[in-house]
Amino acid sequence: MEKKSRLLVKALRHQPDILGLNIDARGWVDVKDVIKSLGITQQMLDEIVSTNDKKRFEYNDIKTKIRASQGHSITGIEVFKDWKIYTPDQLLYHGTADYSVGPIMKSTLLSRTRTHVHLSKDIKTALSVGARYGKPVILEIDAVRMFKDGFVFYESKNGVILVDKVPSTYIKPLDKGQLLFR
Repeated sequence: MEKKSRLLVKALRHQPDILGLNIDARGWVDVKDVIKSLGITQQMLDEIVSTNDKKRFEYNDIKTKIRASQGHSITGIEVFKDWKIYTPDQLLYHGTADYSVGPIMKSTLLSRTRTHVHLSKDIKTALSVGARYGKPVILEIDAVRMFKDGFVFYESKNGVILVDKVPSTYIKPLDKGQLLFR
């Protein structure tokens, strides 16, 4: 099932053509098409959705459509229009690899190939994300100040906080000592 889950993530976030899926402007595809293209049953798809550790998938209200919750790189997908506006009341965090910190701090944390920068409410999640790319560094984001300065934040259904970009003036890299005492 893990292999099918990864394939579905890739198709719904980045390459719908690999499964021959027709994706609409909000990222939705027909469940029946996903079941057919993966060669699985509805029960198996339900298991993929419910057991995904990052809750990357969501059904529409009547379970006829499915999409990735966030993380799209497909041009023209506007899933964010369905997300709720998030009003930050705390610091947020972004995990990245150590080699990315210099360029980020010289300019801006950008979404790169995705539609938005992904932020988390806790260091543990950010550390896990950063570790996927090399030696992890946690960037502390002054989201409250950003919000006061006019930046719009969204929260996806799986709890990821998203924003278009984060200028370096709102970022503070944390060292290991700071991570130990949080």
